[in-house]
Amino acid sequence: MSAVNITNVAVLDNPASFLKPFQFEITYECLAPLTDDLEWKLIYVGSAEDETYDQLLESVMVGPVNVGNYRFVLQADPPDPSKIREEDIMGVTVLLLTCSYVGQEFIRVGYYVNNEYDDEQLREEPPQKVLIDRVQRNILSDKPRVTKFPINFHPENKDPEDQTPPPDHPAETDGNREEPPASTQLPSDPRLP
Repeated sequence: MSAVNITNVAVLDNPASFLKPFQFEITYECLAPLTDDLEWKLIYVGSAEDETYDQLLESVMVGPVNVGNYRFVLQADPPDPSKIREEDIMGVTVLLLTCSYVGQEFIRVGYYVNNEYDDEQLREEPPQKVLIDRVQRNILSDKPRVTKFPINFHPENKDPEDQTPPPDHPAETDGNREEPPASTQLPSDPRLP
């Protein structure tokens, strides 16, 4: 059983310009006091084929964490378009929100993000070079993919009965498996739950 459960993630300011910061209001509950901080990360997947294009947009430590309910807004700068291949800027990609405790990731929330021009004419006749200031991102916030990984929240307790098995088989918790709109081509990305 997890000591921390995410109860809600609200994507703020969506859709938005590609160049605007991301904002997520995260609500979670802690069921047991934790001695270390939680690490929250936001990762932009720059290419489904090559992890080297991934960009860590933000990493924050949150704590101390006692029993109770918590809420905060995670704000992150947008990805640096110069670190994304031109052909991967437009279309669908993935945004990953993760949380770890003592270096162990225990939850991953994946969102599809659709990047397209904010103008119908530009969508129908895209220019040779991407006009980044005209690109709008839309996070498909109603279709997150949530994966939980079992971890040991109390590593100081060496009792084998309290040890959680390694995350060989993550548990997918989102039953909403609707397909995105037919007009979007989804990347095949193993990092998305």
